[in-house]
Amino acid sequence: MSAKQVAILGRRPSLPPLGERLEFMRVIWGLDHALQRASKRMQATLGVTGPQRLVIRIVGRFPGILLGQIAEILRIHPSTLTGVVKRLEEQGLVIRRSDPRDRRRTSLGLTAEGRGLAEEAEGTIENAVRLALGELPEIKVQHTVEVLSQLVARLDADGEQRRRAPAAATAPARRGRSLGRPR
Repeated sequence: MSAKQVAILGRRPSLPPLGERLEFMRVIWGLDHALQRASKRMQATLGVTGPQRLVIRIVGRFPGILLGQIAEILRIHPSTLTGVVKRLEEQGLVIRRSDPRDRRRTSLGLTAEGRGLAEEAEGTIENAVRLALGELPEIKVQHTVEVLSQLVARLDADGEQRRRAPAAATAPARRGRSLGRPR
């Protein structure tokens, strides 16, 4: 890995060289943990988690959006989103409306309090993203989105393959393995 790549990925000089893939994974894990910490801070300060605020921001941008459309945007299963929306409803932040012609179709709107939370705010994940993206040339942002999108697609494809594989074919490969004990 070149010094430039190390600088881009943010590896500290005191760490042993991990190689390109492990270094990339280290940064992604760091991002995941930073997102979790920021989400907990948002819960404490704003009363909503990062994922809940993201749903509020999407509904605020697209009033009347269908629950299924939000699930597709976020790349999550609709049942996962249902739990998030239920908590937002209980807090009086979103309104769920069933289509009278098709009860399976549910659209969302924001309450007055929800609209207040949909505004730009300091101390939020999206504010940190805005600031970070503002510091980079557009081409780097585009490349980053491409890399991360490709990674999501690969992980989804791998998960889909494993889901389709017979359970008997995948079970022996997992049996007896642990992180600290090589086979």
